[in-house]
Amino acid sequence: MTVVRRYEFTDEDWALIEPLLPRQERGGKWNDHRTVMNGMFWVLRSGSAWRDLPERYGKWQTIYDRFVRWRTDGTLDRIADRLKERLHGEGRIEWEMWCVDGTNVRAMKAAAGARKKTGGETSRKTTP
Repeated sequence: MTVVRRYEFTDEDWALIEPLLPRQERGGKWNDHRTVMNGMFWVLRSGSAWRDLPERYGKWQTIYDRFVRWRTDGTLDRIADRLKERLHGEGRIEWEMWCVDGTNVRAMKAAAGARKKTGGETSRKTTP
């Protein structure tokens, strides 16, 4: 049995999602998917910056790049769908209440009411 740290996958959880991950084909050797996924979830659950990722997960840039690739190619969507199916099968999900929490989405300064800069405007003159 694997010792599970905070924010890491149990063996049971990993067995559920491992078949959904891309397989190594030609080229260099990829970092272990489980270690990479544990690193992704450490950042996402802790709220830390990618650069603050503990060294045990590998280089933060590798973890971040894989996160972006899997988000773009639909891998993370397939994992979320598999987990939702599991919850549904166990009667633990209410589809009428299903939503994604977006409270940590950062907005641009202009979204908070800051004045937008346009090319033709100049700043006010300062009184001498």
